[in-house]
Amino acid sequence: QDVKDHPRLHGVDKNIVGQNFLWIAGHHQNSDSIERKKLSEGAQKMKMLQFTNGDSMPILGLGTWQANPGEVYKAVIEALKAGYRHIDCAAIYGNEAEVGEAIADSIQEGVVNRDELWVTSKLWNNAHAPHDVQPALEKTLADLQLETLDLYLIHWPVMIKRELLYQNSGHDMVSLDEIPISETWSVMETMVDKGLCKHIGVSNFSIAKLEALIKTARVPLEMNQIELHPYLQQPKMLEFCSSRNIHLTAFAPLGSANRPDRLKVENEPVLIEDPVVSAIAEKHDATPAQILISWSIHRNVAVIPKSIHADRIKQNFEATTIPLSVSDFAELTALDKHRRYVSGTFWTMEGSPYTIENLWDE
Repeated sequence: QDVKDHPRLHGVDKNIVGQNFLWIAGHHQNSDSIERKKLSEGAQKMKMLQFTNGDSMPILGLGTWQANPGEVYKAVIEALKAGYRHIDCAAIYGNEAEVGEAIADSIQEGVVNRDELWVTSKLWNNAHAPHDVQPALEKTLADLQLETLDLYLIHWPVMIKRELLYQNSGHDMVSLDEIPISETWSVMETMVDKGLCKHIGVSNFSIAKLEALIKTARVPLEMNQIELHPYLQQPKMLEFCSSRNIHLTAFAPLGSANRPDRLKVENEPVLIEDPVVSAIAEKHDATPAQILISWSIHRNVAVIPKSIHADRIKQNFEATTIPLSVSDFAELTALDKHRRYVSGTFWTMEGSPYTIENLWDE
């Protein structure tokens, strides 16, 4: 059946999905035992996302949010040995120095060279002021033991007081009317000019916020990292970004079950235990996590599952060989609940200039 005509794909950009299923069909033909053996040997070619200057980013990366110091070093070491060449970081994760040690040791041991790696990090909310951007980036580079980042993102479209890491009340939040995102972006552009990062983008931005930034940007934004999974599919965002040469990266692709309890609500649905996901996984002799990762790759969306366990890190990497049929994809599409696990309510406490409505523009 033509994917564009499938009844359960209403609301999804059919051209995008149709193009992706051309890749799926070709990928399916190659996902035999020989290719799986190559993957296990670290020789499987990774699907890449192409940037306008010719750079390419592996579509699958290792996420490091909630990977604690003392754990993340080994996770990065194991990931690079397994074949990962894309590491997603952020200053606020508090573990970039350890990630940097793992990268440096892996390069020294000949596991990987710097040119093969794609490393992303993010500007935290207390460093939006123009004079704070470069020091924040330089601190990240020092921690990661790198001379340049491949991609640097504005972590959230919110600000907090510069002396704080986290807000204690809504009054610690700073309105973007004081320092618009366009001013922060202008300095991000100079970071590209200076060679401190190669590409710049944003995270947790709505379509409306992307549109506003596009109007003023000199250096085009090339990435929006957002929560994406079958419970939160955001087809309009996928269509918009595809039409503007903006790539998407999916965080919380497995439903972020290990996020802090303060970010959870009672009786929330557990994505990785969804019976539809489990049934598709069983059909493909795969894990539910592998199916969820494969789903993002099939949408041409970068995906950054986090794990600190060597076996799961390898399993997640092997998801690149798992094909999804048109019916699999349609069943997963039918799961959309527009359900955010990272809702952003922590920015909207009393006294804050931010509300759920003006954060997501929905």
